[in-house]
Amino acid sequence: MAILDNSPGTIDTVRPRVQGKFIFVGDEKFYVRGVSYGAFQPDEDGNEYFDNEVINKDFASMAANGINTVRIPHTTPPRSLLDIAQDHGLRVMVGLSAEQYIGYLIDKKKSPNINEIIRAKVNACAGHPAILCYGIGNEIPASIVRWLGHRRVERYIEDLYLTIKSVDPDSLVTYVNYPTTEYLQLPFLDFLCFNVYLESQGPFEAYLARLHNIAGERPLVMSEIGLDSLRNGEDTQASVLEWQIRSTFNAGCAGVVIFSWTDEWYRGGAEVDDWGFGLTTNDRIAKPSLAVVREAYKKVPIESNGNWPSVSVIVCTYNGAERIRDCCEGLTRLDYPNYEIIFVNDGSTDATLEIINEYDIQVINTKNNGLSNARNTGLNAAQGEIIAYLDDDAYPDEHWLTYLTTSFNNSKYSGIGGPNISPPDDGFVSECVTNAPGNPVHVLLSDQEAEHIPGCNMAFRKDDLQKIGGFDPQFRVAGDDVDICWRLQQNGATLGINPAATVWHHRRNSVRSYWKQQVGYGKAESQLMRKWPQKHNSLGHWLWRGRIYGPGLTRALPFRRSQVFHGSWGSAPFQSLYNPGPGTLLSLSLMPEWYFLIATLFGLSLLGIMWKPMMIAAPFLILAVALPIIQAVQSSKEATYSNRNRSTLEKLKIRTLTSYLHIIQPLARLWGRMHNYSFIRRHNHKLNLAIPIVRTSSYWSENWVAPEKRLEIVEESLQSENVVVLRGGDYDRWDLEVRDGMLSSVRTFMAVEDHGSGNQLIRFRSWPRVDPVSLILISLFAILAILAANDQAWITGSILGIVAVFLITRIIWSCSTAMASLLNAIDQGEGEKVS
Repeated sequence: MAILDNSPGTIDTVRPRVQGKFIFVGDEKFYVRGVSYGAFQPDEDGNEYFDNEVINKDFASMAANGINTVRIPHTTPPRSLLDIAQDHGLRVMVGLSAEQYIGYLIDKKKSPNINEIIRAKVNACAGHPAILCYGIGNEIPASIVRWLGHRRVERYIEDLYLTIKSVDPDSLVTYVNYPTTEYLQLPFLDFLCFNVYLESQGPFEAYLARLHNIAGERPLVMSEIGLDSLRNGEDTQASVLEWQIRSTFNAGCAGVVIFSWTDEWYRGGAEVDDWGFGLTTNDRIAKPSLAVVREAYKKVPIESNGNWPSVSVIVCTYNGAERIRDCCEGLTRLDYPNYEIIFVNDGSTDATLEIINEYDIQVINTKNNGLSNARNTGLNAAQGEIIAYLDDDAYPDEHWLTYLTTSFNNSKYSGIGGPNISPPDDGFVSECVTNAPGNPVHVLLSDQEAEHIPGCNMAFRKDDLQKIGGFDPQFRVAGDDVDICWRLQQNGATLGINPAATVWHHRRNSVRSYWKQQVGYGKAESQLMRKWPQKHNSLGHWLWRGRIYGPGLTRALPFRRSQVFHGSWGSAPFQSLYNPGPGTLLSLSLMPEWYFLIATLFGLSLLGIMWKPMMIAAPFLILAVALPIIQAVQSSKEATYSNRNRSTLEKLKIRTLTSYLHIIQPLARLWGRMHNYSFIRRHNHKLNLAIPIVRTSSYWSENWVAPEKRLEIVEESLQSENVVVLRGGDYDRWDLEVRDGMLSSVRTFMAVEDHGSGNQLIRFRSWPRVDPVSLILISLFAILAILAANDQAWITGSILGIVAVFLITRIIWSCSTAMASLLNAIDQGEGEKVS
């Protein structure tokens, strides 16, 4: 593994920086292999770190034992300590102890200038090459946060963050949180730190997964883990620390800090002598845990047991010359012992093939058969046990395959995904696109299990892909990843996520290319709607069971406040923030179909020129237009941008473009769906019509078949005719629903009587169903037409009447074709018709 060397005397003067899920110094990852140091009894002048001789010996011993980071949690260290750290190749997490001033937000009359206090502390250390980061504070008490409210505490921390950046702008800044105030939302921090004391491996690893979802695309550092050897024994302390370190790095954390270096500890004006969290005793005698930590730190980032499964990395490309060089370069830097690379050139007409041929990479050239066919071509040629797919406009982190295969080795998941992060310095428009909706995101059923993993970063066990026949060729541009995930889960498989298996994914760099991408996604949605109607609602929107993670999500209007679970009297050790769903009404304006409503209200407002009462539609039109704009502005405001030091004009520019992208994205998806006729069913069979009334039919069969199987036969017959059919749910009094558009459908219910000797009487009751919204629209247009005609506004009345008649005709037609399809499928699947 390529890890930054931090042996004594080799500390780099380059300031650390954050890139994605990791901390870097220069071009190398810096994994925090840390230990906490202090607090110690101060001298008579109140100086805690005054004995440079002791500090020098301690730091020399730390460096000799593989430690590269010292965390000073409670007191800002003097510059002399930083000098000693530099001499031994150690980085320092500088504590600013802002938690001790939080009470002044309550007792304002006695409050000092907290910003000036923090500014002075930073000034004393600013620019020192040994600094890893500043820690604003450490564990603000949950009761105080509950007293003040989490938003006020969040503003307090952010204000201090900006103060630190104003003094030392190139520094990294974090805040050390803990589970009892997990709900604090601090998106401005450079990386997240958590103190976590869990002594059981399962809960510890589960909580790491949760913290990664909170951290998002930023690094996560465990800033305190440990065990008291006084109560648990020194051998137990050593064994627990061993698996805690291994689990932390295997989970993709950027580092860990052991609490603490020594049992010597001074708090509250007295020595603490009834515990033993140190790796050494008060006299600096090493405990067994020090040797264990030393060996564990040697294996960072991931301990190898020699079991590295073979991996085939497959990149499918069509005219990807603009970004494919980055992809090739990234693949050549992979740090993994057992992999192959296969490029499938899907009929490119630009310089794609010439660029790939500059590298020692296997290429398969095909005609332009679409993305799914290209993925299958790579699958058929692959030799690896694991198939990892990467987009041609993405490039992997060097340890991408290491993290993926570790997850496969430690789980039974059929597929594993990871984050896809926009590269730094990709441009103004790309950053806006990153914060716009419609980018590839993962959907999680839990903190560890996924419902969907995006196609730009997904890996599967080869056998599981082959069992379901690979990818569906109908998905030529997009939708293939959604389909493959659903098919695997339908086959009983599960999917997982590794937050450190990162790829850098270039976003679209122009509004035009973003529009084109979203139109393509809209077309794919319509294909998925026809294939997976049970996964969509009546408007054609995906019904995810899990939660969507990633930037660019449109915020629903904040009419319902979030709540923090504190526990009774604020006693819960793990306190979380719960955001209620926006509900159906508040979600409507996020849907592409909302623009149909805008167009309808606009048309009605125009009719007001000829018939004054129709002007009542104008206020509703204004509201309909305003809602998506408000949500777009709110979403751009809450987005996280890379450079917080932009001028006011630059901030306005980037937020305006981000808001604009939020507004046009649903339009692009809608255009793509309409272009692909997503709401009009195209039959592969001869068109039949049946009068849409309630129908009851009976069939006699002397061949016994399980009722569930009979329904499956009917369902398969409908699907073979390209008919959209849904299954009833656990609480529905119907079994199958046939749709022909979004306005209406036909449902059927089956009952079976057993008559012995394998004989069955099968009954079906089928009936049309009209969407309530359709009835409201028809009634509205009909009433308005009558009122307009009564006022002799004949043109307006005629137009409104024609719309009402069109809707009625469309509903009757849809119900007729759906009923005919259903009856035909029932006749084919059952026995002799009785009635």
